Amino acid sequence: MRLHLCAVGRLRAGPERDLVDDYLGRLDRTGRPLGLGPVSEHEVEDKKGGGMAAEATLLARTVPESAALCVLDERGKVLSSPEFAQALAGWRDGGRQDAAFVIGGADGVDPGLRARADLVISLGRMVWPHMLVRVMLAEQLYRAATILSGSPYHRV
Repeated sequence: MRLHLCAVGRLRAGPERDLVDDYLGRLDRTGRPLGLGPVSEHEVEDKKGGGMAAEATLLARTVPESAALCVLDERGKVLSSPEFAQALAGWRDGGRQDAAFVIGGADGVDPGLRARADLVISLGRMVWPHMLVRVMLAEQLYRAATILSGSPYHRV
């Protein structure tokens, strides 16, 4: 199952970019034998200032047709890492060819796009900068692959 990280904004060179690249590289090595990957990053920018609705339109264009859609939103479910891994495995084992993970802009994800999601998750009750959300998502995708592979990376 191909994975798509779809986000508003550009992640420039720096420590966050380095961490995302590291975790996605690890995911590629661990996930491919499990049928998870490759990961494609899709970055969009609303240069016309259309707000959440415009961002949603741009984000929706990056999501492959019939992909499992997971939106990161503060109103979403808080999952444990094993629960997140099971969601990925369920999509993969259910025949989904793609899974897209959407990170909105500063104002969040448009309600219309959020309503289309197969899963809406929160990384906790705190609000995180979008750069860090990308790092945290990349790490959780890698962690999910290690959980599914039986690797000792995830410790309970």
